[in-house]
Amino acid sequence: QRQLQVFGEMFFVIFILTSALSVSPEDLMEPRRRVVHVLEDETGAVIVQTAPGKVVTHRGGSITLPCRFHHEPENTDPARIRIKWTKVTDALQFEDVFVALGKQQRVFGSYRGRVFLERAGPGDASVIIQNVTLEDYGRYECEVTNDMEDDTGFVNLDLEGVVFPYYPRDGRYKLNYHEAEDACKHQDAILASHSQLHKAWLEGLDWCNAGWLEDGSVQYPISNPRDQCGRKDTPAGVRNYGYRHKEDERYDAFCFTSKLNGKVYFLKRFKKVNYAEAVKACVRDGSAVAKVGQLYAAWKFQLLDRCEAGWLEDGSIRYPIVNPRSRCGGSYPGVRHLGFPDKKFRLYGVYCFREYMDETAGGTKVTKPLKESLIKWKSSNSIPANATNAI
Repeated sequence: QRQLQVFGEMFFVIFILTSALSVSPEDLMEPRRRVVHVLEDETGAVIVQTAPGKVVTHRGGSITLPCRFHHEPENTDPARIRIKWTKVTDALQFEDVFVALGKQQRVFGSYRGRVFLERAGPGDASVIIQNVTLEDYGRYECEVTNDMEDDTGFVNLDLEGVVFPYYPRDGRYKLNYHEAEDACKHQDAILASHSQLHKAWLEGLDWCNAGWLEDGSVQYPISNPRDQCGRKDTPAGVRNYGYRHKEDERYDAFCFTSKLNGKVYFLKRFKKVNYAEAVKACVRDGSAVAKVGQLYAAWKFQLLDRCEAGWLEDGSIRYPIVNPRSRCGGSYPGVRHLGFPDKKFRLYGVYCFREYMDETAGGTKVTKPLKESLIKWKSSNSIPANATNAI
């Protein structure tokens, strides 16, 4: 009888381990499923529960990444519980975010000063991220450890935003992966994810040129397949070239940006200006020439609608259309792009960006874009340095 009992316990442990090992990669990527935890008899287990699906915020906002845990049995010393949050990329690389052991805590990297335990009661391992950045977007792992026992849950952090295609002044298909990353960052954005591009396609984005995404793949969205663009005899969708060589191969970029801590506006003037004059005009108005990502964010969230073409920071000429009308931007909403004209001789209006001012004890603090524009303006008598191209 004792041998039968031992055999039964061994069978139970083998069954649990087999179940854990049989989890497919698709199951592990599914945010609604917890990673299976190992049980030893019926004691000592740590069970972690995270929110199904995803949590959504916007740049500059605050968000709670929910994670709760309980023990079986419930008599564990809280001082021996370790809580760790990690960001997981598509390439299965891990970035430390936060760790706590009892009352001791540590926050890592760019998360310092922005990540805190929620402390909503016993068993709460949730963290609050304040002043959310574009780079915070992604998948997070919550791990709770009690001595030798641990369990893990996942939370996906999504951002409200807009995807836009981008290529620099020197033409199409000129960017390797790293240059595409830099180009998006320079335009107040990041490389878009596949899910962000897919959502943009569902909302009507149609673009014939292939571009890099943040996971190293190259894709492009087609809503209206046609000859020389997605093949007319194939269904609409997101075309995928797969993962490409990040150094040697060159494409455009798909960038993603979110809400602004400021305002984009068309600077009203009596005459059109060249690029250098546009930079100076924005500086005199207490602003900086708007970046491409900032104009897209203003079009998406400010509902900026303007029929007048104007300079942007990368030397391109664009204008935002929310309500298409006759002789004003065609038949569909979006940001129109008129190319990269001669900076010295072509005359247009200008779109400026003004950050919301931070009040200090001594008055108003000059914001970063304005500081950069002042430096550029003073460093050159013509075209400001470092303001010619996107990269």
